[in-house]
Amino acid sequence: MSRRSARSAAAQPKYTETSDNESPLSDIDTPTLDAIAGQTDTTPKKRNAGATATTKVKTEKNENVNVKASPRKAKANGATEQDVEVKPTKERGVAAKKKTEVDDEAEIKDELAAEETKTTTTRVKVRVGKKSAVEIEPQEVEVVEKSHAAAKRKAKTDDGEEETAEGLEVKEKKVVKRRKTKEEKEAELLPLRERTDMSTLERKMYIGAHVSSAGGVQNSITNAVHVGANAYALFLKSQRKWASPDMAQEAKEGFLKNCEEQKFDAAAHILPHGSYLVNMAQKEKDKADQAYDCFLDDLNRCEALGIKLYNFHPGSTGGQPRNEAIGRIAAQLNKAHKATSTVVTVLENMAGAGNVIGSTFEDLRDIIALIDDKSRVGVCMDTCHSFAAGYDLRTAESFGKVMEEFNTIVGANYLRALHLNDSKTPLSSNRDLHANIGTGFLGLRAFCNVVNYPGFENLPMVLETPIDRKGSDGKSVEDKSVWADEIKLLESLIGANYEDEKWREVEERLQDEGKEERAKFEKQVEKKKQKSIADMFKKASGKGKKGTKEEEVEAEEPVGEEDEEGGCKH
Repeated sequence: MSRRSARSAAAQPKYTETSDNESPLSDIDTPTLDAIAGQTDTTPKKRNAGATATTKVKTEKNENVNVKASPRKAKANGATEQDVEVKPTKERGVAAKKKTEVDDEAEIKDELAAEETKTTTTRVKVRVGKKSAVEIEPQEVEVVEKSHAAAKRKAKTDDGEEETAEGLEVKEKKVVKRRKTKEEKEAELLPLRERTDMSTLERKMYIGAHVSSAGGVQNSITNAVHVGANAYALFLKSQRKWASPDMAQEAKEGFLKNCEEQKFDAAAHILPHGSYLVNMAQKEKDKADQAYDCFLDDLNRCEALGIKLYNFHPGSTGGQPRNEAIGRIAAQLNKAHKATSTVVTVLENMAGAGNVIGSTFEDLRDIIALIDDKSRVGVCMDTCHSFAAGYDLRTAESFGKVMEEFNTIVGANYLRALHLNDSKTPLSSNRDLHANIGTGFLGLRAFCNVVNYPGFENLPMVLETPIDRKGSDGKSVEDKSVWADEIKLLESLIGANYEDEKWREVEERLQDEGKEERAKFEKQVEKKKQKSIADMFKKASGKGKKGTKEEEVEAEEPVGEEDEEGGCKH
């Protein structure tokens, strides 16, 4: 090795991989290590351009010796305690210094990177060139995840306390949702209650619920069987979007296959519900066309699936004259009937809020009167809406009067389906708030009247009662057993003697369950009524301020009379 190469090698510290208890500098020659770890004079000194590299070494005999040598040669001279002063030449020394600093910096970066990916308790003190010192404190680091950005790590200090330091990112624990096993999925599809054989009932009342069609319309049949339904409703597409993808062929085929396997008569006992966005009374042309296109798309889906009944909310006047709005509804229906061939458009009676059409039997009569093909139109009677609109169904006598009025004004032959819902609010409240069967202001006796009325036989009767219940974690979850139990309750009322003591006990229990809810909403209705009376007197006296257009005209979309507390929400 040449003298120049030896000097370069001596100028570079040696690093090797070490264990936790071994110094990374243990392989460096002793004099060199002592020079690095000792009291080296790092103060820059002026030197002549032509000066040669000399080493002043303090020997055991305290004699000063000047040698042209590196610290390695000082070792050969027997030095044990040193005060090393390196004076390189201008040409050779500066280059050696720069090379040493670059190499040292690169190796120290590698050391720090290695420290970020392993656990170590090594303490090292290193002087780099003549500039600075880098110190790695002893620590026990649990490495979780390496990060190029600023990160955090947990380090335990000597006294056992934890502290946060820069260097590593502590990865937060992610809650991984456990996937359901095949057995669990199959168990969820098992019927909560078996479907009732119609031949065992005194009257053929086809009772079910509005079930989900998520994942495709074919799944609605599975969901209906799950709650023991013999009839049901569904959405054929999203009820909150104007445009939806075409129905998949596999969904259509799956629906038809499931109907056959489960013995569902799609034409008679399946009742799709229309979109809440559609207002068939819309006056503005662009919006009217949009509503019509969405409506027609649903009718085409019905015919593709062999479904004959399609239920929808008539619409809102939008503040326009009522007779004109009714005329527009009829015109849209006539147009849709000509564009299709078999599906019957079923008007649902409404609760009477604001400008919504259909809260009186007269509204329904007037629409039907303008329909060209009357075989293509019908009515769905909602028990909650009827009660909220002022039609009392609670006693056998009052129920009989309501049905006589319907048959006279509308016509018994136009009744094609029913929605079975109790009401959270009193008679004539005009509030569309559905309650569970027997817990509301209608009460269980009203439903005994319904399921024993001969004119309702063979019609689809669909529950739209709330099934959200609070789980153990306080979050709201759907409990479909509510529908399964209500279906069986209603079927058990068919042919029953309601004067029997057991029904009085059931009635009292259900009324007790809904007591707080009834009191809450009755108070709201009374407060609203008092406010309306006060506003009426203000307007009569001329003291009240004229309301804005938004206050006077109810919002037209959606027209479903939905309420955050219940109502037409599925």
